[in-house]
Amino acid sequence: MQILRIDIAIIGGGIAGLWSLNQLRDMGYSAALFESEALGAGQTIASQGMIHGGIKYALGGAWSGGSEAIAAMPGAWRACLAGEGAVDLRGCRALAESIHLWSGDAPLPRLATLLASRLLRGSVEQVQREEYPGPLRHPEFAGQVYRLDDLVLDVPSLLAILANRHREAVFRIDWGEAQLVNNGGRAGLHLPRELIAALGGARPAMQCRPLQQVLVRHQYRQPFFGHCLGGNPSPRITVSTHYTASGEPVWYLGGDLATDGAEEEPRRLIDRARRELAGLLPWVDLGPCEWRTLRLDRAEPRQSALLRPDRAFVGAVDSVDNTLVAWPTKLSLAPDLGNEVQRQLAAA
Repeated sequence: MQILRIDIAIIGGGIAGLWSLNQLRDMGYSAALFESEALGAGQTIASQGMIHGGIKYALGGAWSGGSEAIAAMPGAWRACLAGEGAVDLRGCRALAESIHLWSGDAPLPRLATLLASRLLRGSVEQVQREEYPGPLRHPEFAGQVYRLDDLVLDVPSLLAILANRHREAVFRIDWGEAQLVNNGGRAGLHLPRELIAALGGARPAMQCRPLQQVLVRHQYRQPFFGHCLGGNPSPRITVSTHYTASGEPVWYLGGDLATDGAEEEPRRLIDRARRELAGLLPWVDLGPCEWRTLRLDRAEPRQSALLRPDRAFVGAVDSVDNTLVAWPTKLSLAPDLGNEVQRQLAAA
């Protein structure tokens, strides 16, 4: 039997838990992380790895305090990748240093207007044809292309960096034997899955927003990272290039395709994805392809009408006085979450 004497127990080894573990231990806190499955299993490993600055919010006209928080995230991540931020991510692999935003034949008047605003200055620039990414260089492409000052990270590389820096403080736990107890208003570390309910609490409440991404393994060798805008503020389709262990390219397809098709039968969603690519990029020959879908539920703090939160959330469990629940909302917002955890601990 191993007895741990720690100040902070972190439950869950996704991006929220691993980021918090690194930031808190680097500050001198005695902390340990507990996970029952593979680190990053679920939402984190399924992420496209896009570290965006909230341009989609600005296009929708919903630029708020939360949107300003996410606007700072690419810079915060770049500082960490250089070893100068709250968490040392040196060695983490970046798949792309920018993401392209493109339209079909229709212009993007909203973006053109916002380009002149203070909010987007320096974070978006129009791209000349000779600098278009490979799939958009075809003479038949008549749309517009912009470069966003965003990042795309290799998520397995990110997880490895976060886990290995404090490997001695990461533990596997058996949920079948573990329990969580409310000991006179203080949480005790015997941990089950339903943490808040096990403590007799009801808040903060959680919501799950479903998503079903389409994955296509193919033979097209030019990497591509982009959002295609249609009639909605959100991207019609998002494409990011990843690779199998043997080096074969895989496109992850997200955006409205993934959110609108969350409950769709996989074969029908794949057919829809084929039509979307054929309509948007008819000149791109992917060669022999293998198609799959990946469905997951994005766990977030509950919002009215299940809307998407626009920043990370950290809140106290209402039945005890020593437990916080944290949802990053998006991979991009992990630094925001880490700073909020740090702030609330300092204020406790």
